[in-house]
Amino acid sequence: MSRTNRQLRLAARPVGQPRPTDWEHVEEPVGEPGEGELLVQVLYLSIDPAMRGWMNAGKSYIRPVEIGEVMRAGAVGRVIASRHPDFAVGDHVSGTFGVQEYCLSDGRGVTKVDPELAPLPVYLGTLGMSGMTAYFGLLDIGLPKPGQTVVVSGAAGAVGNVVGQVAKILGCRVIGIAGGERKCRSVVEEFGFDAAIDYQTEDVRKALREHAPDGVDVYFDNVGGDILDAVLTRLARGARIVICGAISQYNNTEPVKGPSNYMSLLVNRATMTGMVVFDYADRYAEAVTELAGWRAAGRLRSVEDVVSGGVAAFPDTLMRLFRGENLGKLVLKIADE
Repeated sequence: MSRTNRQLRLAARPVGQPRPTDWEHVEEPVGEPGEGELLVQVLYLSIDPAMRGWMNAGKSYIRPVEIGEVMRAGAVGRVIASRHPDFAVGDHVSGTFGVQEYCLSDGRGVTKVDPELAPLPVYLGTLGMSGMTAYFGLLDIGLPKPGQTVVVSGAAGAVGNVVGQVAKILGCRVIGIAGGERKCRSVVEEFGFDAAIDYQTEDVRKALREHAPDGVDVYFDNVGGDILDAVLTRLARGARIVICGAISQYNNTEPVKGPSNYMSLLVNRATMTGMVVFDYADRYAEAVTELAGWRAAGRLRSVEDVVSGGVAAFPDTLMRLFRGENLGKLVLKIADE
């Protein structure tokens, strides 16, 4: 049966916030898998802040999406044709399938997932790259110890909520920074943080003095900018800062705003370390086992914000991240399971 593949390709490098004209909607026939290939019907797409960086030209931790190329995206889907020895028709899989309805793959980077263990969107969040990022960033770089104070920015987002929950499991006091009353309430009531700071209505420095009177031992930063600068003023001796992202800076048309309070690192003998989850690829199974165990035991909650609309809805769904509209992991539904 002939099928049409709807795709979204990068048409121009965005300046500031991505615009509709930065995308090209393309339709093309779906190919059949050759020897050693499989054909995946994409069911759900992962929507991530990092996508904005992938659209820019220049050197980074991963090559940029080229003009005319299908937009890069993690996804989960179902194998509908296969000539690959490791994958059969009907298997559910995750991989970097892109913003399109079907993907031909040679199997590299493709992993089977079990919809009986968890709903498919969870494999894009808590049991996907977001969960891997939270797990390795917190444990390997943050090095939290029971009783220490952990602060998380973007605390209601896909990575931040998992960071906070894992820190609580490890016996830490956890403070989340988020935007708006709804998110701050969810950070405490749904994700179990000890306190939340609303950066939209509160003075972050003042609130940290109240909630972390002995200083911040671990800061997991997803935001950058002014919030990073504020937390730098409240570090404890030997603090560890994990630089995971800087969503406040991604759509800037001016140079990125760096921290003016960086001398606090010297005074407090603190460290600030960048992390990229792909560096831990050979240990993903370790994280999935731990996270899935905590989830099954009811100690780790996964929340997915699933938006319907298919490939055409991608541009606006991506902007939901930068408008701060999502709670938990933002996922775009492409097709029915």
